[in-house]
Amino acid sequence: MNKNKLKSYAPQARRDFIEAVKARAALLGISASGVSPATRQGDVVIVEGREWPAKLGAQRDRLAAKIAKEGFEAVMDRVAYTWFNRFAALRYMELHDYLGHGYRVLSNTEGGVPEILAHAHDVDLPGLDRERVVEMRLAGNRDGDLYRMVLVAQCNALSSAMPFLFERIDDESELLLPDNLLRTDSLIAKMVSSIDEEDWREVEIIGWLYQFYISERKEQVIGNVSKSEEIPAATQLFTPNWIVKYLVQNSVGRLWLQANPSSTLKSKWEFYIENTEQPPEVVSELAWKFHGRGRRNRQKAL
Repeated sequence: MNKNKLKSYAPQARRDFIEAVKARAALLGISASGVSPATRQGDVVIVEGREWPAKLGAQRDRLAAKIAKEGFEAVMDRVAYTWFNRFAALRYMELHDYLGHGYRVLSNTEGGVPEILAHAHDVDLPGLDRERVVEMRLAGNRDGDLYRMVLVAQCNALSSAMPFLFERIDDESELLLPDNLLRTDSLIAKMVSSIDEEDWREVEIIGWLYQFYISERKEQVIGNVSKSEEIPAATQLFTPNWIVKYLVQNSVGRLWLQANPSSTLKSKWEFYIENTEQPPEVVSELAWKFHGRGRRNRQKAL
């Protein structure tokens, strides 16, 4: 994995996603200076002379309420990361053929627009009306709107399996899904072109992207944390798989071997250190945590 590329890409991606989310908010009459009034006329809502579907009115009201409570910059930052995280997950999943329908959602093996756009009428995704899809394709100039529909439907399709990442999209995250996602310089195009497909082989790339994504924010708040929402940026670090294995194999694993000396498990542990002895007080503490808490939990279960 080329971490230098990730380190170069992710901080700029954060700035780009935040800017794109703010641009989308501005179209809806929402900015750091306030929220423009909206007028309902039949099945549309009019904001600053632009017509939007009536559904948008309620979403916009909820977004305005969250901004009033949390602040404009905080909401924009959070929604920007939500979409960055979702796109990164979709990129990993499409390259590993985990999406079920067999089409790439963010890219195309032959170049050009994402594969799923040409096959939108063939896929079975929640809320994606095939007749509406055909109608939009025949219109000839609705690919951008259709792609937004497909992305939202794909995220909703994944919500049952991964609600922590793909919670159903009917709130401000849908409202602030960035525009112009089919352009050659779009947020998606940059993610696809900036990171080699080979680097997506290991799922750890998601963790590294997160760490580099928040790196500039971390530098801003480190040593100067004054609000609870700033704590994650200052303290959260991605822990690589090998470090987790090292810690587990040389703590809980060592205790297991002491209790089961005939076990052959250690032959499969690549990070186990054979002759490292812990001080008696550390061994005692680990033993109590491993055996004592485990026994209490089993008793509670019974």
